[in-house]
Amino acid sequence: MLAISAAIVENWRVQGHSDPNRELLDAAALCRQLVPAGSVEAFLADHRRELFPDEMFEDLFTSRRGRPSIPADVVASVMVLQALEGLSDRDAARALRDRISWKVACGLALDDEGFDYSVLTYWRTRLRSSDRPERIFDAVRSVIDATGVLKGRTRRALDSTLLDDAVATQDTVTQLISAIRRVRRVVPGADRVPVSAHDYEASGKPLIAWDDPVAKAALVDGLIRDALALLDALEERASDPEAADALGLLALVAGQDVEQDDDGTWKIAQRVAPDRVISTVDPETRHMHKSRSEYRDGYKAHIAVEPETGLVTAATLTPANASDAKTAVGLLDDEARGLEVLADSAYGSGETRAELRARGHHQIIKPKPLTGAVPGGFTRDDFDFDHAAGTVTCPAGNTVTITSGRWAIFGARCQGCALRSRCVRSPRGARLKIHPHDVELVAARQQWRDTEITERYRRWRPMVERSIAWMVADGHRRVRFRGVQRNQLGLSMRLAALNLRRLVNLGLTNDDGWTLTTA
Repeated sequence: MLAISAAIVENWRVQGHSDPNRELLDAAALCRQLVPAGSVEAFLADHRRELFPDEMFEDLFTSRRGRPSIPADVVASVMVLQALEGLSDRDAARALRDRISWKVACGLALDDEGFDYSVLTYWRTRLRSSDRPERIFDAVRSVIDATGVLKGRTRRALDSTLLDDAVATQDTVTQLISAIRRVRRVVPGADRVPVSAHDYEASGKPLIAWDDPVAKAALVDGLIRDALALLDALEERASDPEAADALGLLALVAGQDVEQDDDGTWKIAQRVAPDRVISTVDPETRHMHKSRSEYRDGYKAHIAVEPETGLVTAATLTPANASDAKTAVGLLDDEARGLEVLADSAYGSGETRAELRARGHHQIIKPKPLTGAVPGGFTRDDFDFDHAAGTVTCPAGNTVTITSGRWAIFGARCQGCALRSRCVRSPRGARLKIHPHDVELVAARQQWRDTEITERYRRWRPMVERSIAWMVADGHRRVRFRGVQRNQLGLSMRLAALNLRRLVNLGLTNDDGWTLTTA
């Protein structure tokens, strides 16, 4: 396997090209009728060279010496079909070898053996390290633009979904041992730093009585001291990126879950660190709480969808704990002003609303529900705000000035108030924190009372949920790779395949230009 990969890296530096002349056993010539009309395979058989022209991949192969690579339109077609069906690299290579429909789609002969599955890894690496890693998604998006199917369709529905990671979540002890082992392996001189808590050359967990809290505490203290000894001794030796990454990860793991007692003993802290690393194998995966009792580990896919066609216009992948609201605006970076943006309350922050308004977009975003200090009592909207005068009047008619810290403090005015039981529990009286975007949030709640707005929301927003269901089907609820960058490429490939399938279902063809026959 290593020999095959090395040969690919060494020799396949020249771009390959498909031969327009058909071979004797050309699959399309002999078996085209077996491939269902209107399928992605049939479309690729007819138009893959127009969709994925050679010049689109020229920058990946700058050398003119060596053995030509697999033709770009063939590999790109395989990647699309692989993403569409949710296949592993091995299964995709096998499908190219023994499925007639894939041979027809890729323009191969019936007796063509295809290529080794490592070619797909090689191409993903080339794409990921290039200036345009998502060029296959962009190619399909350019077809969308060429058809004009989105012209005049100015609605965009936003949503996100959690994707399970591809690694096991690790406890603190496992993370510490793994991080120390990596430092000792990749940082020069690390193996000469004295450590004593564990035999880091041995596989498996330390041999202690795990049900003995004293033994566990001593192990944790020893591991932290070993980690600190390594960091102290090797601080000046992080000369290359791999060593720097290893030391940085060790410093993070050694500091996120522990605290020091008064006697100097290190112990596991009874808290969860913000943005906690949960695996040294994939340091970018994160916890995400769906509720107080349920959480998932992994990443989050954020998408923007045109709801009439179901086409995904933009997508990004983040760690699972990333905010929907903070990510939303970036999905619209390439869009013109004047969109109607539909989203649920997760996107209803004042900052997001203000940014969308500044960009000239209209919002149909479900507002976050208001809660008061007393269940069933008064909320912020029961108070009268005069932002011009800088005052707030409570339901009982008391008026106070908003402080420089954006507080409305009623204090002693609440004493003896007949409405107190519906307003505040604190003996110090009512205190309201004024949001920096209070006006924006109030306008959103007022807008939501309009039945025409809520009907438009219920009509157009569900398509994004349907698109997410398509996206995670066929095993795509779990990511295949480690890290944001690799999985972002995987997400873009999946959505390129789904967009292409949707276009084909709408009658995509190319007769002197990309057109749709049914849109």
